[in-house]
Amino acid sequence: MRRRERALAALDPVMARLIDAAGPCTLAPSDEWQPFEALARAIAHQQLNGTAAASILGRFTALYAPATFPEPAALAGSTDQQLRAVGFSYSKIAALRDLADKVHAGVVPATAEMHALDDDAIVERVTQVRGIGRWTVEMLLMFQLGRPDVLPVDDFGVCNGFRLAYGLKGMPRPRALAEFGARWAPHRSFAAWYLWRAVDLAREKKLPRATRAPKVALKQTRSKRRAPGQKRQRRGVRTGARK
Repeated sequence: MRRRERALAALDPVMARLIDAAGPCTLAPSDEWQPFEALARAIAHQQLNGTAAASILGRFTALYAPATFPEPAALAGSTDQQLRAVGFSYSKIAALRDLADKVHAGVVPATAEMHALDDDAIVERVTQVRGIGRWTVEMLLMFQLGRPDVLPVDDFGVCNGFRLAYGLKGMPRPRALAEFGARWAPHRSFAAWYLWRAVDLAREKKLPRATRAPKVALKQTRSKRRAPGQKRQRRGVRTGARK
């Protein structure tokens, strides 16, 4: 990890200052969960804070005691009413059942098979599950499989950290962040971790000041968007002026 930090710092001076301010990366992947459990937990956390999701998962796993977490086939023995009673919405119940079906069918690979697949192949297969998008799979790649070159450009924290660390006036567009972040390959997971830390450093007023913001396409704010049918006014020409 120290070698990767040094390599990343050599690729980008802003990232070098960020690494120096944040200290050693502590990104530590854990394979204690099988894909079904990791993805089921991700579904539970969607649109909820951590405390609420943990409560729901606690009641969910209690249904299958003494097992610490249910196997995919166990969901077939649970009714929608039971799953609703622990706190899952109907959409999340449908997502969990689809996940169980696709794990059983082999669409979602087992851990051993995942280690033999590249990132894009895993994303393509796992996003076939209802309710699971690319971001969820990217978290799986980073925190479960330990893939070193993942840049989740749709993650709010990563985008906000990039805005802060590089002195942008707004949030970068995901495609623009992906293009800029290509320079961090093959260490983009570590770059993402440091961008998350940039938000913490900014809150603590310890973030290094950016010298010059890069030319990166930014997301438009609502106030700058034109209303439907509104024409762009040329600079120096007043609407309704005579020709």
